[in-house]
Amino acid sequence: MISIVIPAHNERQNLLHLLPSLELNSNGIVFEVIVVLSCDSMDGSENLEVSSHISFVRCKDRGRAVQMNTGAALAKGTILAFLHADVKPPKTFLCDIENALRGKYEAGFFSYQFDKKSFLLNINASFTGKDGIFTGGGDQCLFIERSTFDLLGKFNKRQILMEDFEFFKRMKKNHIPYTIVNSDLIVSARKYESNSYLRVNLTNLLLVILFKMGLPSHRLKFVHNALLNRDYQHKP
Repeated sequence: MISIVIPAHNERQNLLHLLPSLELNSNGIVFEVIVVLSCDSMDGSENLEVSSHISFVRCKDRGRAVQMNTGAALAKGTILAFLHADVKPPKTFLCDIENALRGKYEAGFFSYQFDKKSFLLNINASFTGKDGIFTGGGDQCLFIERSTFDLLGKFNKRQILMEDFEFFKRMKKNHIPYTIVNSDLIVSARKYESNSYLRVNLTNLLLVILFKMGLPSHRLKFVHNALLNRDYQHKP
């Protein structure tokens, strides 16, 4: 079974489209979905009518790492996939995950495109199809063998920003074999709509550099919130 863990904060509208699409494109693969709501999500997402293999749980503590660990702890599958609520997976999503983990790999990510077409956004997306400095971001949907995830100690709940990059850092340190599946996810461009293209990219680059230099996560969050408009902030 593949367990899809979706951390969400006031994402009802996105979940309305995402959850049915996962069922529609399951291709006979057994899977479950655990939507983990932040402690202060207030849009009634848990009241959506869904099938029996989709469940909702609300976190008591803040932090996306906490949300994803909570979902993983409840998961019944031998494979975990961490999918953002505003990301649309391809029709071959579950098949791609199964195929990628049949061989020598224990984990993987997806390439992606944005839901808004522009030359500059296409440049950004082109980097996600190959390994590089930005590999490991949450929008790329980490999927991983459950045993490997547990061995690495799960997500660091003290990492309040860039928890995905911190986990990927441990993956590389422990020489976990991973791949990048070139079957594009469709990622929301909403952060680029609330901020300029240049501001978002410079902020992302600065955060990656500061993270690699060892800046604590609370300082990273301060930098992030200071540089990006409040219309789009990192949600718990």
